[in-house]
Amino acid sequence: MNKDLTNSDINRQNILNNPYALEKIEIHFAFPGRQFEGQTVFTKADLVRLFEVDERTIERYVTNHGDELGKNGYQVLRGKSLKNLRLSDVSGMNVGDKAPSLGVFSFRALLNVAMLLTESERAKEIRSRILDIVMDVMAEKAGGHTRFINQRDQDFLPAAYQEFSYRESFTSALKSHVDAGQFKYANYTNKIYQIIFRENAAEYKQVLKLGKSESARESMYAEVLNLVASFENGIASQIEQKAQQLGRMLTRIETDELFAQAETNPFLQPLIHDARTRMASRDLCFRDALHDKLQSYVQAVPKADFEKFLGETSKALEERLKDEETLAVFKRLKDR
Repeated sequence: MNKDLTNSDINRQNILNNPYALEKIEIHFAFPGRQFEGQTVFTKADLVRLFEVDERTIERYVTNHGDELGKNGYQVLRGKSLKNLRLSDVSGMNVGDKAPSLGVFSFRALLNVAMLLTESERAKEIRSRILDIVMDVMAEKAGGHTRFINQRDQDFLPAAYQEFSYRESFTSALKSHVDAGQFKYANYTNKIYQIIFRENAAEYKQVLKLGKSESARESMYAEVLNLVASFENGIASQIEQKAQQLGRMLTRIETDELFAQAETNPFLQPLIHDARTRMASRDLCFRDALHDKLQSYVQAVPKADFEKFLGETSKALEERLKDEETLAVFKRLKDR
């Protein structure tokens, strides 16, 4: 993981949203702070000593990155809250002296500053160690197989099974109603991929470093598989209806027109946008894989996604296949 945290708010936030990495990082560094309202907080003076910079440097970063730091736990205490902090201080350091307000940093906000500071060698060392810890945690939680981390989601197997069912409808429609040569299955599968995430199958596999024998769909997230299934089911129905209307098989041009119409369907646009955002953001965070054609969709991964793929409810695919509840879901899908 060779990332410059100082120039990427998304990379910074992906770490700060990862509760499993934060837990290990906090234990590793054990920065001395003070307990206040159930958390450890740090003052500007604490950061000055830790990072070996002057107060004006810390103040400049607070001014320039106030929104980001505020999102990660930086706050300005006044009134009763500030009085309570002073009363809770047993260090004898006279926290905040008699100033009417005092900025304090949570542990996350302290790490946020460490990821931003370019003037401090100590901050640079901390950033390097943070990245090592994040890599270790990801590998440990994902069992060393981040390429297929999508399969740890409890919704993956039902989505994969459902997509397989709708794909049969799609390939059946192509076989019965489209006259476009022997490569029509691969060509129109690629059209679906290009419409949804602007990459054909070969490009997608290259980004994720999948082998020739590895299936692209086995690496897709449940939400993406659900959209692929919806697209396949809808386009299969349109192909069949159009062929019945004309009383013959569709030409390549006629089939391409149906795909073009589907691509601009206003009902699908929000779903396509969501699928692109989830795939591009998660792949960069969990797989360190960047989809060049989807860079504008990359966002920080929310905490809920770390729970989904690394938390208590996540399991390896082998465990899922032994789970009675999952098997019951398969039976319901089969009988629908």
